[in-house]
Amino acid sequence: MSTPRVVVTGMGSVNPIGNTVPEFWKNAVAGKSGIGHITRFDATNFYVKVAGEVKGFDAYAHMDPKVADRNPRAVHFGLAAAREAMTQAGIDMNREVPERVGVCVGCMSESDYIVRQADILERRGVRRVDPLFVARSGPSAPAMQIGMLYEARGPNSSPNSLCATGTDAIGTAMNFIKLGHADVMIAGGTDSCLSPLGVAGLDIVGAVTREPDPAIACRPFDAERSGFVFGEGAGIVVLESLEHAKARNAEILVELVGAGWSFDAYDQTAPASEPEAYAMRFALNQARIDPALVAYVNAHGTSTRLNDPTETRALKIAFGDHAYKLAISSTKSLVGHAITASGAVESIVAIMTVRTNTIHPTINYRTPDPECDLDYVPNTAREATVDVSLTNSFGLGGENCSLVFSKFKD
Repeated sequence: MSTPRVVVTGMGSVNPIGNTVPEFWKNAVAGKSGIGHITRFDATNFYVKVAGEVKGFDAYAHMDPKVADRNPRAVHFGLAAAREAMTQAGIDMNREVPERVGVCVGCMSESDYIVRQADILERRGVRRVDPLFVARSGPSAPAMQIGMLYEARGPNSSPNSLCATGTDAIGTAMNFIKLGHADVMIAGGTDSCLSPLGVAGLDIVGAVTREPDPAIACRPFDAERSGFVFGEGAGIVVLESLEHAKARNAEILVELVGAGWSFDAYDQTAPASEPEAYAMRFALNQARIDPALVAYVNAHGTSTRLNDPTETRALKIAFGDHAYKLAISSTKSLVGHAITASGAVESIVAIMTVRTNTIHPTINYRTPDPECDLDYVPNTAREATVDVSLTNSFGLGGENCSLVFSKFKD
């Protein structure tokens, strides 16, 4: 029995420059920034002043009011993105075997909700804590809610590999299909850790920029970069076996041809080039694609002092001389870093780049860094033939995942 091919048939996203994929992509190509001053909480006493906040999002427009009222913001984002992806895919659950439809959506436990419940416990007592606290506070909450929404009874999983989570979830979902556990997987990541506790925790590590000007706060690969910008949002894709997609005459957006994982085993905060390169090489080997055929890489590109040169070195290790021919861009320059959702949002970018042959820019690139000497598509979008794209996500702590997308060829 041959291993199933896996294709993408739907996409959905909520992020700082778009609450749908078409809006997001239009603004990404235009180089529009979604980064601004923090409004979700009073940041007066914080060193960190800017973030990529989701704007104009109405949870009640996307779900039952009871679901909206009873669940945290990250669940709202995940459900909205899943609805968009499933609508585009045209999946009719009345025609599906529920046990063959699964969910693999990663998330970070939402600190705001946990802090509120801790405060309730302290001020009002044990009997006033949310009786569903454990289910709602866990990273599996979005995956559970999406599974219940669609009555999907196949695999339901919520991987957490910090900044690599969204990419990890899509690769894991691909394997559920390849191993025969499902025909359809709803996969990706969602995050709303943009909270006082979340910002404080990463500020202490020194990873978040303290640049007060939103216009220049996030500068991936630029010599003047000073740290990443916190973001929030969700990215969801619908994956199917090729056989299943063709049987229902679905529109196939791209093929997911490879995934690779690695772990730095090195340091809790500092990245390492060799393991990152291994994840890329493994994904390309699984895809059986010559690295020279890759035209575009969506970089992890966080705008930190350590990550950007480390990723640049990793690209040179993985691609050799071809690294200098790659077009590379950082979506985080536009929307910030949504932690567990970033990899999924960036996977959508990698898919759209293959579909449109358009590469969105890395904005705020002004001063070249000798350690970052590749083509980062600075400031202006570019038209190019992109048959194969690769996206990277490297988690804080050392978890790495890369995915390879290709134009679909029957």
